[in-house]
Amino acid sequence: MEVLQKAYEARSKKLNKIEKLKELKSPKEAYEKLEEYAKNGYASIPDEDKSYFLKCFGIYDRPATPERFMLKLRIPGGYMNAAQAKVIGECAKEFGQDYIDLTTRAQCELRYLRIEDLPTIIKRLEAVGIDAYQTGVDNIRGIMADPFDDKAFDNVLPSHHILLKMQDIFLHNYEWISALPRKFNTAITGNISNRCNIFCHDASFVLAQKDGVYGYNMYLGGKVGVVGKSANIFLKNEDEVLTAFSAIIEIFKRYGFRDNRNKNRLHFLIEAIGIEEMAKAIREHAGIDFATAGETMTKMDYYEPDQGKVQLRDGSFGVHVVVPSGIFKGSSMMEAARLSEVYGDGNIRLDMEQSFYIMGVKDVDGLLHEPYFEEYKSLNTPYFNHLIACAGTEHCPFGVIENKNDAITMASYLDEKVPLEAGRVRMYWSACVKGCGIHGLGDIGFEGCKAKVGGINGSGVNIYLGGKLAGEGAVEGHTVLKGAPLEYAKYYVESLMLEYRRLREPSESFERFTDRVLRNFTSAKIGFMMMLLAYMRAKNINIDFGFETKVTTGKNEEFEVFELGRKLYYQFAKKEAYSSYERFTNVIKSEKLEDIRKLVPEIDENIAQMLELILHSDERKRAVVFSEIIPFIMLYEK
Repeated sequence: MEVLQKAYEARSKKLNKIEKLKELKSPKEAYEKLEEYAKNGYASIPDEDKSYFLKCFGIYDRPATPERFMLKLRIPGGYMNAAQAKVIGECAKEFGQDYIDLTTRAQCELRYLRIEDLPTIIKRLEAVGIDAYQTGVDNIRGIMADPFDDKAFDNVLPSHHILLKMQDIFLHNYEWISALPRKFNTAITGNISNRCNIFCHDASFVLAQKDGVYGYNMYLGGKVGVVGKSANIFLKNEDEVLTAFSAIIEIFKRYGFRDNRNKNRLHFLIEAIGIEEMAKAIREHAGIDFATAGETMTKMDYYEPDQGKVQLRDGSFGVHVVVPSGIFKGSSMMEAARLSEVYGDGNIRLDMEQSFYIMGVKDVDGLLHEPYFEEYKSLNTPYFNHLIACAGTEHCPFGVIENKNDAITMASYLDEKVPLEAGRVRMYWSACVKGCGIHGLGDIGFEGCKAKVGGINGSGVNIYLGGKLAGEGAVEGHTVLKGAPLEYAKYYVESLMLEYRRLREPSESFERFTDRVLRNFTSAKIGFMMMLLAYMRAKNINIDFGFETKVTTGKNEEFEVFELGRKLYYQFAKKEAYSSYERFTNVIKSEKLEDIRKLVPEIDENIAQMLELILHSDERKRAVVFSEIIPFIMLYEK
């Protein structure tokens, strides 16, 4: 605790503006005036309540939709029964333009709500056990879990009942409302498959085994795009989980930094003192010498949604309803509630990919032939099955691109141009660097940015590859293209999908394809080839190579550039550019390239210039990195 105290004192010289704002009143005071604000209208709400205090109860003023609010609901572990789903849908339809957002934390958000209607909405939701308490700002957010829990074949420890007890520690407890220095995300799973992004939360409790005993390993300090660190703590039963959870949130409440708001998450406190000191403090605060970590068992990636249904332990099925980008309707939620009672056990489970399951279904064919699935079954394709997109410019002040419809446009384009009968491609979209669409963990990630087309600023994306969710090796992907104009990004990704379809092994997911094929190349080579192949298609130039690995370059970019030039030259001239290229700094040129246009009269001018640069006889003038030849293959005019 001494180390924690010193770290806290070193960062306690000043408070950020939100901490100063908290001194004005308690959140309870703002919430108790909600009825008054509803009677007197939007103009009667003080700025501090709109900007902070009402957010403690999930009530967000949205400047993009003037005088309309978003209500962020708490759905424990994504579990809803039919009655709850029905009322959520009714509220959205009656008060919120029939709109619902499904989120990456397996929660629901209602939008376009007027202050006049909020008390009525809240009462109707509370009547079926749903509320929005502590779902925003400096609070412990909705706890995530496996959507199937003990209903899944791969479940070892049923955990949902523990989640509810964890929630009881802080929920509706006024000592905890707005008491933290920043938000705190939690997840727990007792399953072997990772269906809830388990390693990327402030505190994660993950299925483990030690000395023949099943329990949970504790991971700390995760956040968007950052995998938590093992605390080297094994929790052997429910009581130890609850005690350790209480200890970490109390430590964060007491010692968490309150100066630079951008660095006030648990992650930064652990950075300051080290994970070993944090684990020591948890043991000391809990008064229990917890065992050291066991073997983490939540290691498998998940595959179930690809076939549209998941067989459950009791022989029934969870039927997957694909909701692209999480854009849903209240009327659709109401119908899902009805169908869950007609065909299932009356339960719905939200998942981390902004979709959901109708649970306990025995007559799957009957359900899938309902008119409801005319809309949703057609979206059960590799491009839509795992599509995530955060709020974007329409609903979020931080968004750089629209995002949700951008993601849908991309998936629709790929469905048309590169249809896949099977496979799995996780495309995750974030509208800005905050990464709420967890783009870094997608097979292909998109991060909104500005990009220039013809010298004019427009919407763009940074494109990532290689994110992973499975096991302790969950990692963020690497950037392969920066500032790709949004209108051309689909062509670049099409290049990847064509190569995936051409070169993949049977039933191979894109993640495994990346590990097997794309890992052999530098990020620069992958990004360049995405553009080059798109350029070739646009110019109707056929080439018969892409990401084959017949020549090993050792991921050396200079070698990759030269090898690409040699392949292109051979493609057009049907002869080698050099008689030897094993050591191409001392190669003997077989043909002069100064007039390659005479050799191949029909060659594209940009390709000719690019080849001259790559294969120049003077190695001092030869391009050795892809950034030197990118200008020749952009899809738009300068």
